[in-house]
Amino acid sequence: MRFIDEAVISVKAGDGGNGIVSFRREKFVPKGGPDGGDGGKGGDVYAIADDNTNTLVDYRYTRKFEAHRGENGGSKNRSGKGADDIYLAVPIGTTIIDTDLDVVIGDLTEKGQKILIAKGGDGGFGNTRFKSSTNQAPRKATPGFAGETRNIKLELKVVADVGLIGLPNAGKSTFIRQVSAARPKVADYPFTTLVPNLGVVDVGSHQSFVMADIPGLIEGASDGAGLGIRFLKHVARTRRLLHIVDVQPIDESDPVANAQIILNELNKFSQELSQLPQILVLNKIDQIPNEQRDAVCQDIITRLGWAGEVFYTSTLTGEGVEAVKHHLMQVIEDERERELEDPMFAEAQAARFARLEEEVRHNTEIQKEAYRAMRKAQREGGDGDDDDDWNDDDYDVAVEYAPY
Repeated sequence: MRFIDEAVISVKAGDGGNGIVSFRREKFVPKGGPDGGDGGKGGDVYAIADDNTNTLVDYRYTRKFEAHRGENGGSKNRSGKGADDIYLAVPIGTTIIDTDLDVVIGDLTEKGQKILIAKGGDGGFGNTRFKSSTNQAPRKATPGFAGETRNIKLELKVVADVGLIGLPNAGKSTFIRQVSAARPKVADYPFTTLVPNLGVVDVGSHQSFVMADIPGLIEGASDGAGLGIRFLKHVARTRRLLHIVDVQPIDESDPVANAQIILNELNKFSQELSQLPQILVLNKIDQIPNEQRDAVCQDIITRLGWAGEVFYTSTLTGEGVEAVKHHLMQVIEDERERELEDPMFAEAQAARFARLEEEVRHNTEIQKEAYRAMRKAQREGGDGDDDDDWNDDDYDVAVEYAPY
């Protein structure tokens, strides 16, 4: 199944049923009076978080969703039946955005959480509603109200406490395989990870956190190179970034320069994102003789000017991995406890993540627009694209499915 993390759909809530004009007509009741019932309410449209799905692929091919209208009112003061609500199941971590107003309707971050997307119209009034002492035989009824119509963008961002970043082949996928049950593809060539992978890391009894393996960045990613920033938005919800650096790259490149590439790309894409707390993991130390490890690693730390936390690991042998796992669990728990005990800290955290979400969403849209413009220019410039039916609606698909 292809991993789809964005989709644009339209939703229409049900219209309300009409009220009716009716009078009581029985043999021995010559003046029975009005008995027209009200119309039923139209169905609402909800989005609900479902942990049985992890992609928005269902909304790539079906883009219109409409709830049923309410039934019309009946005689004998019978109200019309209200229509059933419809629920759109989306993965946990989906943000719902009204594209016409450019506002966020809600964020689904917990299983079973639901958000009203479009409200169904109320039913119209039957003529019974208009009966009064001066109008005992009203011949007036009202139609049902129209249900809301909205154009909605669904954005999926994985819900994880820790995000793994680093160049391709730094060892991110092997790391998440070591600490969780996630089984991403591992191979000795770049870009083996093409979609985000989630893993639950268990640390002792009743202690766990979620880790996300984000597809590798390369130099120029913020300008669209490699996988671009297509999946970088998935680290927007994380509490910590685990920056994994290969201490002895197979291509004999400089580990410091490689680490700096990631730092530069983060900063170019989002300054708020680049300021998330990072932990440096110098990986693949098994490839360095024991007597040289400290010197090699310390040289990297010094030249990088790293003042934060550092760990040495070998994801192949498992050396040092447990220490990273326990350290992450400790800092995450400390942060969670502080948020519960200190309302001001919790508010500052929420504000920071809100700024981060907004900046990441804005910058992602800028890059997508640039990609669309590039594709349009290529076609208008006669690049050999013989798709005469290409139009603006195709640009979203192109960005979604682009091989980069």
